[in-house]
Parts: sequence; C-alpha cells; structure tokens
Amino acid sequence: MSLRVSGYPLLCVLFLAQANFAPHFFDNGVGSTNGNMALFSLPEDTPVGSHVYTLNGTDPEGNPVSYHISFDPSARSVFSVDPNFGTITLVEELDREREDEIEATISISDGLNLVAEKVTILVTDANDEAPRFIQEPYVVQVPEDILAGSSIAKVHAVDRDTGSGGSVTYFLQNPHSTKFAMDRHSGVLRLQPGATLDYEKARTHFVTVVAKDGGGRLRGADVVFSATATVTVNVEDVQDMAPVFVGTPYYGYVYEDTLPGSEVLTVVAMDGDQGKPNRILYSLMNGSDGAFEINETSGAIYVMQSPAQLRRDVYELHVQVTEVSSAGTPAAQAMVPVTIRIVDLNNHPPTFYGESGPQNRFELSMYEHPPQGEILRGLKITVNDSDQGANAKFNLRLVGPGGIFRVVPQTVLNEAQVTIIVENSAAIDFEKFKVLTFKAVDPDTGPWGEVKYSIYGSGADYFLIHSSSGMIYTQPWASLDAEATTRYNFYVKAEDMEGKYSLAEVFVTLLDVNDHYPQFGKRVQEKTMVLGTPVKIEATDQDAEEPNNLVDYSITHAEPANVFDIDAHTGEIRLKNSIRSLDALHNITPNGDRTWSLEVQAKDRGSPSFSTTALLRIDIVDTEMQSRSPMAAFLMQTKDNPMKAVGVLAGIMAIIVAITVLISTASFWRNKKSNKVLPVRRVLRKRPSPAPRTVRIKWLKFGRTKAADKFVLREDRPNENCNNNSLGSTPPPTAPAPPPPPSMGPAHWTVPTVSGSLAPRQPPRSPKPKAVGSPVQSALVSELRQKFEKKNVHNKAYF
Repeated sequence: MSLRVSGYPLLCVLFLAQANFAPHFFDNGVGSTNGNMALFSLPEDTPVGSHVYTLNGTDPEGNPVSYHISFDPSARSVFSVDPNFGTITLVEELDREREDEIEATISISDGLNLVAEKVTILVTDANDEAPRFIQEPYVVQVPEDILAGSSIAKVHAVDRDTGSGGSVTYFLQNPHSTKFAMDRHSGVLRLQPGATLDYEKARTHFVTVVAKDGGGRLRGADVVFSATATVTVNVEDVQDMAPVFVGTPYYGYVYEDTLPGSEVLTVVAMDGDQGKPNRILYSLMNGSDGAFEINETSGAIYVMQSPAQLRRDVYELHVQVTEVSSAGTPAAQAMVPVTIRIVDLNNHPPTFYGESGPQNRFELSMYEHPPQGEILRGLKITVNDSDQGANAKFNLRLVGPGGIFRVVPQTVLNEAQVTIIVENSAAIDFEKFKVLTFKAVDPDTGPWGEVKYSIYGSGADYFLIHSSSGMIYTQPWASLDAEATTRYNFYVKAEDMEGKYSLAEVFVTLLDVNDHYPQFGKRVQEKTMVLGTPVKIEATDQDAEEPNNLVDYSITHAEPANVFDIDAHTGEIRLKNSIRSLDALHNITPNGDRTWSLEVQAKDRGSPSFSTTALLRIDIVDTEMQSRSPMAAFLMQTKDNPMKAVGVLAGIMAIIVAITVLISTASFWRNKKSNKVLPVRRVLRKRPSPAPRTVRIKWLKFGRTKAADKFVLREDRPNENCNNNSLGSTPPPTAPAPPPPPSMGPAHWTVPTVSGSLAPRQPPRSPKPKAVGSPVQSALVSELRQKFEKKNVHNKAYF
C-alpha cells in the first residue's frame, strides 16, 4: 500500500509479531519414573546416589529446555537434578519415621519462560526399625501362693514401622525351662498351669521376653527384627511353712539341790517363713505331771517342784509351738520332745553308826600284843552314804600310826560293816603306847571330799558352771554364733575345803547351723568370654563349717538353653563342646546376638538348703580378635577383673626391674674386677741425654740386714730382659707416670725400681749404652726378694 502526502508517496511496512509459548512438563501418571513427579513415592531404604526420577517436558516452539528443583530453606535438600537431562539423584538418606513427605518445587525453562510446580514426594516404609520396649525396667512383686494361670506382669513394645513390619508379637526366649507363659498378642506374663512359686526355694526369677515384628523388606531382602527385655519376678513370702525348732535334740538336767522355779533349759523355734514371720507361742502338751512349766513367749522350761518330790528319774516332755497370724488366730504348729533327767549330787558324806545310831567316836580296851590277824570284835561300826549310784561309792582308811591295824572293807558302795584287824602285834605295846587313836575316814567325801567348781577366763562370760556338780551350761542371755566365734576356751577350778585346787582348761566348739544364704557379689553381672575360654561366677556362704558353706552352681535358665555348661563346684561357665565358632552360635540365634543372658543359681549343701540366683550377661568375643592383638585380647579377658590386669602388668614391670638390677650388678662387679689395683709397677723414663754414658754401679741399700733384703738390679738392652715380657708378647699395662724424681746432681741419677732379674755376684762390667728415651720396666721388690731367697745369693747386690 502507498500513500501520497503533499505530492510525495508514503511507504508503510507492517510487521506481525509471533507469540512464544511457555514449556510444560509431561504428566505420565502414577508409577511413572519420568514426567512431573506427580504422585511419586520412594522407599526410605533407597541408597544415597541412586537415580530415582527423570524430569521430562517440552517447549511448543521446540526450543531446548532446562530443569531445576528447589526446597524450602528450612528443609533438607534431598535431591539434585541434572539441568540438561532432568535426572534426579538422591543425595541424603531417607527416614520415613522422621519425615514421611518431602515437598519440593520443580521448574522447566526454555530460556524465556519458566514454569514451576510444587510437588510432594511420599516416603514409603521399609522394615528398618526394631521393636522397642517401653516402661522398662519390669520388676514385679508376686506372692508365692499365687494361683497357676494368674497374670503377673504386662510388657509393651512399639515398632515405628508400618504394615507387617510394625506389628509386634511377644514370646519367651526359653519357654520350656520356665514356670511362666506369655500371651503373644497382649504381652501379658502368666504363671503356667500347674506351676507354683516357692519363696524358700527361689526368691527371684528372671524372665526374658522377646518382642518380634512381622518382618518386611529392607534393601531388597526380607528381614525380621526383635528386641528383648528382662522381667524380674520377686517372690513374696506367705505363711505356708510350719515352725522349725533350732538346736534339737533338747536335754535338760535337774539336780537334787535345784530350787523350785529354777530354769532348766530353753527351746527355740522360728517361723519357717522368714520373709514375714509370725509370732510364736510355746506350750507343754504332756509328760510334765505338773512338775514343769514353760514360758509361752520365750520357751524357757522351769521346774516347779523340789527335786525330792519328783517321782521319776527321767521326764519326757512334749513342747508344742504355735504360730499366731496377723489376725490373732492360731496358724501352723510343730512339736518337739524334751528329755529332762533328775541328777543326784555327791553332797552326802558317809556317816558312821554304832549300836545306838550315828556315832563319831568308838572306844575299845584290849591287851597288848594280840595275835596277828585278830579282829577287834568289841567294835560294832556301820558306815552309810545316802547318795545314789556312783556318788554313793567311797573308800575307807585308818589315819594314825601306820602299819598297826587295817580296815576292811577298803571300798564301800552305799553301806557296809566296818572291821578292824590287827596288822602288827609287836607294835601294840603297853610300855610304848597306853592309848592308840585312829580315824576311819573317806578321803573323797565328807569335809575332805567336798569340791566346789568355778570358771574364769576370757571365754567364760557366756557360760555358767554348777558349783557342786560341775555341769557347764550357757548363760540365759547368751547368743552364740559359729560364724563370729567357733571356739571358746576357759578354765575350771576345782577346790576343796582346805583350799587345795587344780585347774583344767575347757574348750567349747560351736557346731554350725545352716542359717546363711549364698550371696553373689552382684545380682546382675556382666562377663566377657573369649571364644574357647571359660568365665567364672562366684558366690560366698557366710556359714562357718562344711557342708553348710559349700556352694554348688547350676544354670536354672539360659537363653538359648543349649549353649552353656557350668561346673557345679567351681562356677566356671563355658560353651558346650559342640560350639567352637561364632558361626555355630549364629545357627542357634539367627539374630546374630553376641550377648547371652543366664540365670545362675548358687545353692549350699546344708540342711535345710538355701539358694540364691543371679542374672549373668555374657558378651562373647571371637578368638580372631585375640590373634590380631595379644594385648587387646588380654585386656578383653581382664575387662571384668581390672585388678588382675594391674597385677600382671605390675609383675611384668617387676621382672624388667629385676633383670635391669642383675645386669647392672654384673656390670659393676665386672668393672670392679677389671679395675682392680695391681701390684705397683712403676716405669720411669730417663731424661734424654746428649750422648751415651756409662751407668755407674750403685748399691741399693735397704733398711733390713738380712741377706734376702739386699739384691742387685741389672738393666738389660731392649728386648733382652729376663722377665715375662719376651719379644712378641704383649707388654703389661702402664701405670700413670709418677712425678719426676728429685735432681741428684749432674754426674749421675738414681732409679728407685726397675724391671730386672736376680743374679749371683760377678766381676763388674760396664753396661752397654742405652738408647735415649727407652722405657725402664719395674719389678716388685717382694718378687725380687723371693727369687733372691730361692737362689741363695750373697748379701750384697750390684748392677
């Protein structure tokens, strides 16, 4: 089109603009791995670095596009994208339990236009969580009379996974060796049908419960996770045991001088239920005939009649003990026999009787020199002792001039007629004796035979002694304990009326009663076992004697049950012989646990027997660790006993110190020996002289007059000496050079000692000149003297 304006043509050009449309993503729907990530989901166990998705879109004009992904600043950047190819890569680990959705913004751009979309990526579950028990620890108190099938405790575990991986079921790790059962769905622990608890046999039970999930996929494999928890069941004592008497059998003694109302002995009983003991009352059932009574609370038995009124020598009593419940009603009962003997004391002296009764003087007139063996018939003497049994036995003898008469009988039991017979007729002489006086006496009875007993000493505080009978018994308040003191000793003094006495030492040994439970150091212990090496558990029993303090060990509960053996006497626990590697253990425990739990029982050998249990957790380490590092294996073995490691290291250090001391000592003595001061052999060097000169002969005079004290020293040419320094031999060590000798004048000089040999007297000759500076070797004066004496030379020596 053309226009004319003012006669000029006008050219108009019209340009038409084309529109640029924005790019867009493809929407490929659910399950697609490329597009706009609509309804995209990703498992939480996807490995980091995996290619998980591809963004895909187009531009209507066919221009190239680029891709981007971004996240909220407060969120993690979980993915990265290749801007050219749209490839999305996982750059951080996923955890559905912490973050089950990921919000991101994806965008596509053709250089001019940018299109952004918000997307939500769902994180799906993988079975990567194990069940976890809550409300731990589980400790319950259960009475020992609980009915079978009753509920004891309830455990609860949660699993944060979903689906089957989040479902939890419960079971006991070792259901065949326990008194308990577990409801697999509810987690309720019950006492098995037919099972009972007994406080006196086991006060604590440790039950291990396993919580297991339903399994699921994790990194391409089906896995099942589980967890364990220990339920501690403390058994409470209830009144189900009869009373028990302590210190049986019971024997008591009543002496004829015992006063009515005196205590004879005390019986002691205790409730068999030691956890919550009842009050105890004592009573006499029969056999006392009113002669004895018992204190209903203390158990002390008293005699209520005079011993002279007692009709029997032995009384058999029956004591009944009755428990009184908390409600005040009688409960369990027990009965024990008690034997009480009536004891006669040797407290009646023999009594002499005449025709008219007791008499202490008998008189008789007779002629001198009666026949030998004649009986004095004018004397009618009877002797009697009213004691019983052996106490009524006594001896007779005459006290007076000896050898004249003798008495018959000499030994009497209860009663006898006394006869006196002439023994020496010549001694019965009127001119010598007009009156002969004798006593017929018993040295063991009467005033001469009465003995009083007493005790004293450091160990006598707990004991009493009957002053007449010598019977020893304990103080009423004394409480003897064999664990504290097993033996007492004290002295018994027996003294007669004249003050004569003798001493005897008495030893009382207490017999132990089993009244202590074995005790472990800890109720829950942890040990580390190197494969093939045992671990040891130890319990102590405070009883004083065997077998009460001997302890036997056993495994009452193990998880699993076919892994460990225990030495019943030493308490050493080791793996069964069939298990020699951790692989064998993994076959028994599929979860691959390296820690096992055991319930160990320590039981003494007393009667009745007592036992205690402890929970032992054992961590098993492979022997390969030991081969890699001996020190690491040693420290692992001594982890449970650090003092053992300290002791071994201290021993090693002590050995090193000892070896060092020995080496140092040997070096010192060797050096001392090598540095020993040898006999002085001084070597004097001549002062250099300008020309050879003749050595003048000079007498060496000594302070002694003997021929052996005078000798000649001769200087030889080099290598021509007569000592042991021959050619080719090693010269002796050289001593430090002495200070220069004093000046003796210009004409000559004196050598105090030189090396030389002894020689007999010869015509003098001039020595050959000596080289300037050659050494003069010395010899000991004592050596020269000895040689001189052997050769028997003349009194004077010369060069």
